Amino acid sequence: MSEESRLEELTILKEIAELLNGGTDSQTVLSAVLKKLLHLTGLQTGWIFIIDETGAHQLAAKEALPPALAYQHNERMCTGDCWCVSRFKSGKLNKATNIIECQRIENAILEKAGDTAGLTHHATVPLRAGNERVGILNVGSPSKTHFQKEELALLEAVAFQIGAALKRIKLTQREQETALISERNRLARDLHDSVNQLLFSLSLTARAGTELTEEDDVKQTFAYIQDLAQEALGEMRGLIWQLKPEGLESGIVSALTGYAEMLGLTITTKVDGVSSIPGIVEETLWRIGQEALGNCKRHSQASQVSLFLKIGSESVTMTIQDQGCGFLYDEQLELPSFGLKNMKVRTKSLKGKFELMSKPGQGTEIKVNIPI
Repeated sequence: MSEESRLEELTILKEIAELLNGGTDSQTVLSAVLKKLLHLTGLQTGWIFIIDETGAHQLAAKEALPPALAYQHNERMCTGDCWCVSRFKSGKLNKATNIIECQRIENAILEKAGDTAGLTHHATVPLRAGNERVGILNVGSPSKTHFQKEELALLEAVAFQIGAALKRIKLTQREQETALISERNRLARDLHDSVNQLLFSLSLTARAGTELTEEDDVKQTFAYIQDLAQEALGEMRGLIWQLKPEGLESGIVSALTGYAEMLGLTITTKVDGVSSIPGIVEETLWRIGQEALGNCKRHSQASQVSLFLKIGSESVTMTIQDQGCGFLYDEQLELPSFGLKNMKVRTKSLKGKFELMSKPGQGTEIKVNIPI
């Protein structure tokens, strides 16, 4: 490699590293890095797949996709397997590979799905951080059917940078989530030790005032104050539960059992499996369970609810079921309430699956499965 080529390669790696080091959102970072890489190398088209532990792939970034691949919001890129994804999942894609004929483009040509803009092949590079493989970088240009050894080496170096950056962003997000939980716990303690105690003192004072006075108007005023203080205490306990559920340190089942009892529900529980649940998953299950139990109390007209938790080696499933009035639900339609939508969003944020089953007179069942 000439001195000029080496200098050009170092410049490319430096500019890519600067972009990666400054990013905190993986999708934004990947889009910016892909665009920069294509610009610096003179290539035209590229896309990045993030592939999870189950083998499911997600189109995390794309640049200048031909119309045949970009058709209908990149549907062809988001569904189905292809040769590079299959090789990644089988463990056969371990280094930058020189020119793979693109199965997605071939299928588009066969189906006459649109213009491929002269793109027929692409180089494929696995993204990794240490021994952890996280996805694939694909790049190509119209009519380009060969990558030089030096080009592949550069792409591989960039892929290592991307993989390390994704690992850093993931760890940073976990630290932020841990800090957020810690702050909620601190706020819950402060509310319990200050506002909660003040409201309790106010309730006792109002009760004493009711017993000491002989005037009916004053008695009614003190009684009204006591009722307001008791109502505020109930609201405060609910808020503290939302911030820091008592019993979560003993596990999600203990926490949800305590919350159901606080709502006045009778709950039966069953646990299958003994593996530990990651903190962020347990926190998410708590929030979903809290919303589900609250819905049962408000809407089901039932006082009994069942909780089933199945903990496997790769995922955890939580099912909450009541035998209440139920409601008409069509899974093809949008979820009918903000609370249900929020449960689904929380589940999807951890790449989980949310299921809702309900019929009038047959109760409601909510099932959440989250990988661990």
